[in-house]
Amino acid sequence: MYVVFLGAPGAGKGTQAAEVAKELKLAHIATGDMFRDAQKKGTKLALEAKTYMDKGMLVPDEITIKMVLERISAPDCVKGVIFDGFPRNLAQAQALDKAMAEQSKAIDHVVYIKVSEEELLKRLGGRWICRQCQSPYHEVASPPKVKGKCDKCGGELYQRSDDVPATIKERLKVFFAQTAPLIDYYSKTGKLVEVNGEGGMDEIKQRILKAVGKKSPR
Repeated sequence: MYVVFLGAPGAGKGTQAAEVAKELKLAHIATGDMFRDAQKKGTKLALEAKTYMDKGMLVPDEITIKMVLERISAPDCVKGVIFDGFPRNLAQAQALDKAMAEQSKAIDHVVYIKVSEEELLKRLGGRWICRQCQSPYHEVASPPKVKGKCDKCGGELYQRSDDVPATIKERLKVFFAQTAPLIDYYSKTGKLVEVNGEGGMDEIKQRILKAVGKKSPR
């Protein structure tokens, strides 16, 4: 089973993708992690991608697609994959479909975790990150035991510049502009399922499992 997760910044897409992948015993592929892993291994494609990343440029779709195909041919992807953060735009979605079809594979479901803009602003505005181990916290949902200190390593917590209200609104604007064509594209294929992303984490996970036609093993 191949599933794409879509969701605005703050929708909980990464968290849910990891949880659902674990539940369904599928590989979880987040493009950021994929780039880092490939670079550690020093693959040819990773070195190509690095030349762009070092200049602060976006990695071209062609290289990203090749890296994704290389990744999904790994042994841990035999049962299927949950794509987290990819495809990001219509061109990537069309290229991915074409490349997978050449390998007799196809995306089965596209889960769009839908959260209101008001809720997204609330979630992102309260987010803090540990400077040392990068563990995330939230003022309301998951505060640290000691204000300003990481529970895991004692590091200082800070708020990223892109988590301030004005920047958050701009990030959401860019996301919706890029994602609207994707939603339309996958809707036409009949693969898109919208899931309410507000509520408890487990509650949302169960909605996703139901949407992709799977029941929790529990």
